[in-house]
Amino acid sequence: MTVLDVRAWTVVCRFDRLLPERGVAALVGGEQVAIFRTHDGALFALANRDPFSDAYVLSRGIVGSRGAVPTVASPMHKQVFSLVTGECLDEPGVAVPVYEVRVRDGDVEVAVP
Repeated sequence: MTVLDVRAWTVVCRFDRLLPERGVAALVGGEQVAIFRTHDGALFALANRDPFSDAYVLSRGIVGSRGAVPTVASPMHKQVFSLVTGECLDEPGVAVPVYEVRVRDGDVEVAVP
């Protein structure tokens, strides 16, 4: 039996267009996605919707870290979310969806189920 890869990858932008420690928003498969490039070149993709304000603003948040965990702080009420897991580090039990992101031939691609 063969397992098929059913993810649909969408090209968002060129990797070199993403500024380190900044986010950008993109519409991928009908979902608003916030994409972040950290200072070390790692990429992360989260839902752009802030669950506390219902505003689509996480891509405008402040990128940082708590310990070794890369984070983004919402520009609305300043709750901090892990870029790795999407979990809110200030409010247990709250999280935003995390999406797969990769670089292929210099293009940043995101997969939304």
